[in-house]
Amino acid sequence: MDRYLFGQWLAGSTHTVHLAGASIGAWRMATAALADPRAGFARLTEDYIAQTYELDPGRTLPNAAQVSRGFEQELRAFFDGQVEALLAHRRYRLHIVTSRGRHVLGREGRVRTPLGYAGALLSNALSRRTLGAWLERVVFSSPGETLPVDLSDLRHRQVRLTAENFRPALLASCSIPFALKAVHDIPGAPPGAYWDGGITDYHLHWNYPSINRGAAPGLVLYPHFQKAVVPGWLDKSLKHRHHATPFLDNVVVLAPDPAWVRTLPHGKLPDRSDFKRYATDLAGRMAVWRRAVAESERLADDLAVAVAAGPRLTVEPL
Repeated sequence: MDRYLFGQWLAGSTHTVHLAGASIGAWRMATAALADPRAGFARLTEDYIAQTYELDPGRTLPNAAQVSRGFEQELRAFFDGQVEALLAHRRYRLHIVTSRGRHVLGREGRVRTPLGYAGALLSNALSRRTLGAWLERVVFSSPGETLPVDLSDLRHRQVRLTAENFRPALLASCSIPFALKAVHDIPGAPPGAYWDGGITDYHLHWNYPSINRGAAPGLVLYPHFQKAVVPGWLDKSLKHRHHATPFLDNVVVLAPDPAWVRTLPHGKLPDRSDFKRYATDLAGRMAVWRRAVAESERLADDLAVAVAAGPRLTVEPL
């Protein structure tokens, strides 16, 4: 789907496009800003499917240091020689979302990290805004037009995205606590430990109507894997926060039908749980993931046909 959206559909537009992403979504948006996004997404898909780690005896998952090293090496190889052009893209402005630890989460540690996230979990359960006492949303933005969204719903700051901090910022945005190591002291940003941007902004449930203040009305396209736009990673179990809010009034979510998802292997989209499910059966996991990719390519083909046919797509309320 990304190959069609960014390699074909959006390629025909002429206006400035803001690409915001957290976690693997940040990597996706950075790929969209490459000179050849279709080739970039093809490589990202294959590299993600083919990733493998040597497991320690008795473990079904690699340790955090292993995964971080693997991600960092892949980032360097994937974007080698392309960062400067990506940041200077004529129309695309990239915004990488990270979560910066505060107080006890200011540095990673065997005791302080689980203690800090336990505190964040409890505080967030009471009020999402109190999450800012533990974690700060830090958005790294490429030069050019600033991100036109009001981010004041949560403690936040914006930092200039440069060639020097591009890789550590992107690695941090993908660094799931306990699954990867935190990234410390990113150049050009406040010191501290930086983690997955999905912790503060799991699905970027932002105040999108704010982009229209004093400007021509605009829409936000959200290519997503489900209908619900969950605010933060710690909100996953808080179902009352999964509903649409006025923040999404001008958002168009492009997501697969749950009935289609149920036709995939195990009745779900590929995710990290498959690493544990398949453990050392690399061929088995890769086969299942490639089948899901093939099915999603058919979805993209159907969308392309529908778009080419004219403005007759059915839009449903969130």
